[in-house]
Amino acid sequence: MAFCTKCGAQVSEEAAFCPQCGAAMKQAAETAPESQVTPEPAAQQMPPQPETWTQQTNEQNFQNTAQQGYQQYYQAPPVYANNDHTADYTAEDISKNKVTAMAAYLLGTMGIIISLLAASDSPYASFHSRQALKLEIITMLLAVISLVLCWTILVPIAGVVCMVIIYVVKIICFFQVANGKAKDAPIVGSFPFLK
Repeated sequence: MAFCTKCGAQVSEEAAFCPQCGAAMKQAAETAPESQVTPEPAAQQMPPQPETWTQQTNEQNFQNTAQQGYQQYYQAPPVYANNDHTADYTAEDISKNKVTAMAAYLLGTMGIIISLLAASDSPYASFHSRQALKLEIITMLLAVISLVLCWTILVPIAGVVCMVIIYVVKIICFFQVANGKAKDAPIVGSFPFLK
């Protein structure tokens, strides 16, 4: 038996070409002396078996498909702000009771009473009535503190500034209701009373 000088495969003595790599056997034998011909180990010269290759390919295809399917079909749940409660109310409730919820911010204490009486079964109107009530309570507290401490000049000025801020918050809440949102009132909405 002879060995191919290029790939080291065993070749019969009569073969003109190597069946593994296709190198010409007579040229290889003439150019290289026999002492330099060293066959490679059998494990290195054998290509992977078709069954093993097919099994590896199938496993890789399955993993790729599984990853693509996971990436394609997985959607993260929507993230809402902590102060946004719009998803808690139905679209029908919001559309029916939007005007009564606006009245709670526009008309002050009288608007809160109208909102609670006109839409007593509406969770959306109740939410905005509670928010408007928070704003009214804080406004009344600021007025009382400013009157009690009117002999100091700084407290009434600070009270007036705070009342202006509360008035701006009411306007913001009014436009949120106009857009069909149910968000806590800025600054005051995080207060724990009237949840």
